[in-house]
Amino acid sequence: MRTRLVLSSARLLDPGTGGFLPQTALAVSEDGRISALGDDREMRGLADSATEVVDLQGAVVTAGLVDGHLHPVSGAELTDGLDLSHCADVAGVRAALAEAVRELGRGDWLFGWGLDPNVFGDAPVGIAPFDTVLDGIPAFLLLFDAHSALASRRALELAGVDGPRTFDQASAEVVCDAEGRPTGLLQEDAACELVERVAPQPTREERRERLAAALRAMAAAGLTGGHVMDANGESLELLGELDAAGELPLRLRVAPWCQPGTDAEGVRELIARQGTGGALWRVDGVKLFMDGTIDNGTAWLERPDCHGESTHAFWPDPAAYTRIIGELHRAGVPTATHAIGDAAVRHALDAVERAAASGGPAVRHRVEHIETVPDDTLHRFAELGVLASMQPTHCCDFTRADHTDNWSRRLGEERASRAWRCRDLWDSGATVVLGSDWPIAPFPPLGVLAGARHRRPSRDLGQPPHGPEQALTGLEALRAMTVNAAYAAGEEHEAGALAVGHRADLTVLAADPVATPATELPDVPVLLTAVDGRITFRAETTG
Repeated sequence: MRTRLVLSSARLLDPGTGGFLPQTALAVSEDGRISALGDDREMRGLADSATEVVDLQGAVVTAGLVDGHLHPVSGAELTDGLDLSHCADVAGVRAALAEAVRELGRGDWLFGWGLDPNVFGDAPVGIAPFDTVLDGIPAFLLLFDAHSALASRRALELAGVDGPRTFDQASAEVVCDAEGRPTGLLQEDAACELVERVAPQPTREERRERLAAALRAMAAAGLTGGHVMDANGESLELLGELDAAGELPLRLRVAPWCQPGTDAEGVRELIARQGTGGALWRVDGVKLFMDGTIDNGTAWLERPDCHGESTHAFWPDPAAYTRIIGELHRAGVPTATHAIGDAAVRHALDAVERAAASGGPAVRHRVEHIETVPDDTLHRFAELGVLASMQPTHCCDFTRADHTDNWSRRLGEERASRAWRCRDLWDSGATVVLGSDWPIAPFPPLGVLAGARHRRPSRDLGQPPHGPEQALTGLEALRAMTVNAAYAAGEEHEAGALAVGHRADLTVLAADPVATPATELPDVPVLLTAVDGRITFRAETTG
């Protein structure tokens, strides 16, 4: 079999041990697998006139970095509007909105994203502070967690939303004041969709190009793959089109959603869809939600937050969720459950334990986010074989070490001190997988690796870390986005290592990601990214 790619003059980093292999070059065969490891002369000898040969001049090659939790299709759409993530207070948001309004045409909608509820301080989250700026303007402003949004008065009017509603999603809500009038705050997808469905939508071609551009940017940041936690709308069709056209630069594992109200036929359809896909993407798993978010009061906590909120599950009947987990388990389908609050995490683990006790194949289930849990929950992940999928940059950028942020104030000191217990979960034997949850947080994987180590706000690394005792080491963080990501996908025998026969999904960096200080890691240049032995990104200075 001919050789597709040769990388020479490299330092080959083993993500399992953090050490460098004795070899300095590798070759990739036409089937996209590593075919040989050796010295530069040996590997160049395997090349022919059609082989791409890259002299890396001492750069570091590691198994490709994989984001354990991201939303590329919805993220590409949601991040197309006004970026509000840089706004630190209401005045800053108001100024950004005013500037955007001046650019609007008559009747145009204003879309924003990344709004941090901390800008409101102790005041309730609502549209009122922006009424004068948005007078007569239909606007939809997504909060950073993507579980809630603010709609302007005009947007609510166009959507016919003039009071409370009831939804299948138990934590969904059109938030209203004491007189029953909407405040503009919409909680969870079902409520947000009331306004979104009357707003102008991008064309299919626009959706496709936005997705392609987002994926290209991810490849340029060093990502070779991702565990995609949605398959809504046209997601699968768009991924299929890009894959068929040779424009898919990441290897994607997709888990479609299972929402409250899903009937037996819906579960059968989710099971039947497993394994479908293309060359670089496949459906593998199902995503479920056990709660919402702490910041908007829709998490499921064992005790209410300081506002008396976050008291119930996303599923009106949590037992229905448990039954579906059992059905999927018996069918051999892995699940990924969004569970942020302690009660949600406990229920998700209980459901897996009950499913496993009923028999069936060994299945690698996951819990996503795990933002606060008590001590007695930690050991259960390893005991049940449930993977802990975590996003440490959420702790870095949306909470503060002094617990003056919205997330911490809602929880109170005891539960806020249990923030993103990456270290405790790792030490308890859990398999920890790291990701960004983009578009909730930035996708560059070096930033995710760094955040897991320093736990400081990425905008101001001089600030103190939040829970430094929960930091991972450089090697552990790297393993969580390589070795552990492969294990989570059931691919440990063909991914997550630099070994003959493994996939040639490779990330090439200018420095060792294990030894580089955490605060410097996000600035390390990505020199080359390859998926299936094909280069998906190359810096201008490389090769």
